[in-house]
Amino acid sequence: ILIMIIKVLGTGCARCKALDRVTRKAVQELGLNATVEKVEDIQKIMEYAVMRTPALVIDEKVALSGQVPKLNELKELLTNNL
Repeated sequence: ILIMIIKVLGTGCARCKALDRVTRKAVQELGLNATVEKVEDIQKIMEYAVMRTPALVIDEKVALSGQVPKLNELKELLTNNL
């Protein structure tokens, strides 16, 4: 069984925390076999070449950056990346 690896990139600002919360909620509601990691190290964030945080990385691909989507939008994004 493949496990989806989701990373929330952000230095710890309110929007970054909000994206982390909504991501975990979406994963739980969808019942996904996924791990959610919070990446706050600026050096690691820079490795993904994102210009704006928060950013969401799904299986090492940047899925979005600079925004906090609504729960249903995030669920759709995660479902499309299965």
